[in-house]
Amino acid sequence: MRTHVRLVIYDCDGVLFDSLEANRRLYTDIAMKAGRGPLSEEETKYCHTHTVYESIHFLFRDHADKEEHALRVLKSIDLARYVVYLRMEPFVKETLAKLKEIGIRRAISTNRTTTMPYIMERFDLYPFFDMVVTALDVEHPKPHPESITKILRALSVEASQALFIGDSEVDRKAALSSGVRFISYKNREIEADGFIESHRDLISLLLKG
Repeated sequence: MRTHVRLVIYDCDGVLFDSLEANRRLYTDIAMKAGRGPLSEEETKYCHTHTVYESIHFLFRDHADKEEHALRVLKSIDLARYVVYLRMEPFVKETLAKLKEIGIRRAISTNRTTTMPYIMERFDLYPFFDMVVTALDVEHPKPHPESITKILRALSVEASQALFIGDSEVDRKAALSSGVRFISYKNREIEADGFIESHRDLISLLLKG
């Protein structure tokens, strides 16, 4: 596979970081301050893979009168304080450095919005990536292919030469609709062109053959 891959695109939440606790705390705080109860497990999973505005709309789907209040709560919250609950997955930087060494470009396609710069700075990730696209940089966030095709065009890479690493159905659909091969990270319950349990496994996958 190595000779056919020039670019690896990563999702952020659930792939580069274990961010479930950070997202749980953020959306629970928003929900409680806007006058509804804590999140269900289904709601937590949804918020983990969708944009903040999609998530708030979903959380208040039965409380339309409170959704506007929730959006005001969002504006009053210091989102950066939830970044401390993120945990980087093992071997991320080691793998990114190896990809750079063998001439493979790296990018991020995430449905995060304003928190992404805090994350990149806190974990010193800017040197490891050629491009970062958030939901604020596109008209249509994932699962729409816009963020992935934006990266492909900017880095002059064909879809057939790229891999997208994700952990959710949202990621799989984004990869499928953009013509990019999908590698599932730690999730064997979704269809994929390949699976990895560790970031280190990506190097072995790329060097096969």
